Amino acid sequence: MAIKDMYDGKKTRVRTVGGDSEDFLVVMGLHQVLIDESRTGVNERLEVWRQALEYNGFKLSRTKTKYLECKFSAEQREVGVDVRLESQVIPSRDSFKYLGSVIHRGGEIDEDITHPIGVGWMKWRLASGVLCDKRVPLILKGKFYKAVVRPAMMYRAECLPVKKSHIQKMKVAEMRMLKWMCGHSRMDKIRNDDIRENVCVAPIDDKMREARLRWFEHVQRRSPYAPVLAE
Repeated sequence: MAIKDMYDGKKTRVRTVGGDSEDFLVVMGLHQVLIDESRTGVNERLEVWRQALEYNGFKLSRTKTKYLECKFSAEQREVGVDVRLESQVIPSRDSFKYLGSVIHRGGEIDEDITHPIGVGWMKWRLASGVLCDKRVPLILKGKFYKAVVRPAMMYRAECLPVKKSHIQKMKVAEMRMLKWMCGHSRMDKIRNDDIRENVCVAPIDDKMREARLRWFEHVQRRSPYAPVLAE
């Protein structure tokens, strides 16, 4: 394979606080996802993939290979059929992370919502010295929030099939941040609209809607021969 030939015999080193490490050989691995509608089909694809890797000098990890079966109905299919790599049974997982997205067995995206909210809180805490400083004007705090915290919370939001419950989680997290930025709490009984007006921050559900419409325009402008095209 071209990728393997590119790194064959190449060396690199890691830079650390204590200095650079010694040179070591680059050992390249591949992450591949095989999809089929049945376990039998997955077994066939897995065997073909194993043979192709071994023919080109790669090895398929027996310990890191896992499979996820999405169950969109209560119907039982292929009872007694295991996913195998030769004679070894492949363990099953309830969720699987691929290219930044968390795919759940039941088709839910709760983890894709809670993770960016957690990242947003991490960004907020890192900037809390500015966001909670009473000497900083509220307008400036709002601009800082929109430039640093909100993008982290809305990462990939335009591609997610969100529900009302997911949007509510985002709104609750955002309002808690904005209230603390203004030095208020729920006990002060100040309307959310007033707090947003003070910091000039639009509701996050409106911004998510804008992002989805912007993404929809990108899809519509794609070539008619593109793999994904809006009808």
